[in-house]
Amino acid sequence: YAVRERSKYVFELAKRNKSKHFDVDMTKFADTARFVVSIINRDYAPDYASIPPHGRWQHFEVGGRPRVDQLMATWPKSVNDQERTRRLIDLFLVSVLLDAGAGQKWTYKSKESGKVYRRSEGLAVASLEMFKAGAFSSNPNEPCQVDSAGLKKINAQYLAKGLQVTENNPLAGLEGRASLLVKLGDALQNQDIFGIEARPGYLLDYLLSHPSTQASSVPVVPIPTLWNALMDGLAPIWPSTRTAIDGVSIGDAWHCNAMPSATNAPWEKIVPFHKLTQWLCYSLMVPMTKLMHVHFAGTELLTGLPEYRNGGLLIDTGLLTLKPADAKRGLEQYQINAMKQGQPNMEVVPMFSVDDDVIVEWRALTVGFLDELCFEVNSQLGLVGSKKLSLAQVLEAGTWKAGREIAEVSRPNTKEPPIMIVSDGTVF
Repeated sequence: YAVRERSKYVFELAKRNKSKHFDVDMTKFADTARFVVSIINRDYAPDYASIPPHGRWQHFEVGGRPRVDQLMATWPKSVNDQERTRRLIDLFLVSVLLDAGAGQKWTYKSKESGKVYRRSEGLAVASLEMFKAGAFSSNPNEPCQVDSAGLKKINAQYLAKGLQVTENNPLAGLEGRASLLVKLGDALQNQDIFGIEARPGYLLDYLLSHPSTQASSVPVVPIPTLWNALMDGLAPIWPSTRTAIDGVSIGDAWHCNAMPSATNAPWEKIVPFHKLTQWLCYSLMVPMTKLMHVHFAGTELLTGLPEYRNGGLLIDTGLLTLKPADAKRGLEQYQINAMKQGQPNMEVVPMFSVDDDVIVEWRALTVGFLDELCFEVNSQLGLVGSKKLSLAQVLEAGTWKAGREIAEVSRPNTKEPPIMIVSDGTVF
């Protein structure tokens, strides 16, 4: 709720062209929506109902291989649906935590197919193959699980081996990813949520037995129950360098100068995004729904994801333009970064750190525009009532894909977004 509400404040200012860092051209809005609609039509028309919700599951199926189903087929029949769901939650949680921007140089060669993958799909296939090999399990008899002891043995070197990282195949933010997994190992000690087994998958048991869950023909779990479990359960993993209030790190939430401040209280200027937690919500709901028929009530509370594909779409279609002074500052930052050894210097774009006011505002505008685009996309497709696409479906089939594809056309060498973020491996 706070994510949408506080981003909306920044968004409404921008629509009146009072943004601090971006010029907004609302005449481009319908064109942006048309581009998203063209991608949805190309891949799914006329069967819009078949669009899956946004989530990690699809990334595992790159190249048209149903890897998750193939994985489950290798488990004996004696493994029931509840344990199957636990294992998928184990896999998905670790895979999402590894899913920060990979950078343009890194590739992963599948040990199974010999094919080469990159970016999100590469990280998905790599994490799946590591999972099957027992990389995150402390039990040699049960490789296909993630547990606290298994994660605590991880370091950057261990992760580099699993992800095939070398000097010639660098992965952005490797150290940050390794430390997130080790911290997840600590967080799993929370027995209330993750059970005495200290596995992410026991989140399922926590939700099914939660007092707010209604047991009708299928279990009905309120989205705030899942959200709070993830926010509380994963609180220990966020880096201490994140925004803190009263000494407590609040994760992916940042100071934004556009926010009003009546009393100068520190929280008034904070815009929360919690992108990774929301991506987890979207991703973990899928196996629970597919295998255990859990119904999640209130999914409309989740927002669009403020990450560089969705945000990049808005810039590459001309809806948002970075103001000249900020563009100059970002380009200077890019040049400084390019001088570091091994940094590419092909297609120059403005670059900022994740806590920069430009990035915070860009992400807030992304949340605001995604809600409006969802409405406009349904309107252009002529879908009404129960046939309307959910925001999760528009993210999956439309905006994320559109953002990636327009980046590939606009910057064919690097395929990077129009604004780059210095990656520490823990945000995106």
